Amino acid sequence: MSVPAYSPESDCEDEAFVPDGAPRPLYRELLEELGRQDLAELNRRVEAKVAGSGLTFGEDRPIPIDPVPRLIGGEEWEKLEAGLLQRARALNAFIADAYGPQRIFDAGVVPRRLLETSEGYAPAMAGLLDSGAPPATVAGLDLVRGVDGELRVLEDNLRMPSGACYSLAIREIVEPELDAHARPRGLGGYLEKLGEAIRDAAPADREEPFAVVLSDGPENGAWYEHERVGRELGLPIVTPDQLESSRGRLSARIERDRHQVDVLYRRLDADQITESDGSPTALGELLLPALRSGRLRCANAFGTGLADDKLAHAYAERMIRFYLGEEPLLRSVPSYDLSDEEDRREAMERLGELVIKPRGGFGGHGVTIMPRASEAEREQAIAEVRRRPEDFIAQEPVALSSHPTVRGDGLVPRRIDLRPFVISSAGGQAAMVGGLTRFAQGAGEMIVNSSQGGGCKDTWVVENPAA
Repeated sequence: MSVPAYSPESDCEDEAFVPDGAPRPLYRELLEELGRQDLAELNRRVEAKVAGSGLTFGEDRPIPIDPVPRLIGGEEWEKLEAGLLQRARALNAFIADAYGPQRIFDAGVVPRRLLETSEGYAPAMAGLLDSGAPPATVAGLDLVRGVDGELRVLEDNLRMPSGACYSLAIREIVEPELDAHARPRGLGGYLEKLGEAIRDAAPADREEPFAVVLSDGPENGAWYEHERVGRELGLPIVTPDQLESSRGRLSARIERDRHQVDVLYRRLDADQITESDGSPTALGELLLPALRSGRLRCANAFGTGLADDKLAHAYAERMIRFYLGEEPLLRSVPSYDLSDEEDRREAMERLGELVIKPRGGFGGHGVTIMPRASEAEREQAIAEVRRRPEDFIAQEPVALSSHPTVRGDGLVPRRIDLRPFVISSAGGQAAMVGGLTRFAQGAGEMIVNSSQGGGCKDTWVVENPAA
């Protein structure tokens, strides 16, 4: 059985084909199935199902969904999953420590300037993240595969990672369209485990806690996800204007009733609960009294954005060694702390070879891939780094792996990353089996984020073929 014609790119690893164009054994059966399909018609069917599903980015922008799933062999997944769980444990320990005893800073393992200068640090949460439940209930770690074939962590997302429910929807859309015998493993009961973790975050004295999803409403880019979590877990979706604070309690007006809220699953873009002078924001005035009284808990607590700081990523492997006494199972893309004199000197000597990232950026905004940038873009990035080195990090570039993607009636390579999800609760940890694969729309492009037009693929964990 023939497979569709395809030409791998020469400067990166291709997930499905070896450099001479032969299919990898893991992909052969899927590619043979695609060879039997009219790819243009397959794509039209998937697009029609996406349009009918309500799957959008924000209120009305459809997300491009490609019908060719990304495959991960079971053997690779087992190792990857262990590394994901390990990293989420260490990052949760770091967040709890940063708002508690601050041992890692006192030990000099992570510089205290991270705490003092991070946009994600919320001083008002000091002493409020010691309830026993991990502060980052959901972690989404962005992984990339370089030319050496190794998957590494490019960024950590613990403040408010999105995409998990998109994975569920894409599986429902794509899998029925393909008849290959190698079926994917299930997604691991993600929503059920999320519901358990939200309930586990409640104050200990609440036997039947009342939980809500705190959202911006339909204008939020992940509104589809908010709606689906609320619907499937039976959680009301509320916005800040529905909340009231009184005597150390938080209540929500839902239709004609008022309920005391025990747990907020935070999906709100607004992250600041205090102003720069320490006075509470409007959101802080609502939430801080109940948080301080212990009558309210947050799933993905305020302050977890500290671990999203790109500077924290530079020290994540040290966090694993410090808190867990283990060697990292999943390595980071090497990063340089530009506020550290030695790191800055090394990076500045070869800045034209690196990637420059603002510490507080997200969605790929503000990133300069120096080897691919124009002369004007490089000059601007270098000038900004020299003026404010403490606001940036530098990373080694990674030639993201490519994956067959439908264009017209054929397959073309498009660069991809992987965002798997880890749920952490007082009862333990669990990873979604697979995750969300994102792809860049243009040939050779490296930015895959949905906020910049990137698309998504289903991610199948499948059994390795017999040797």
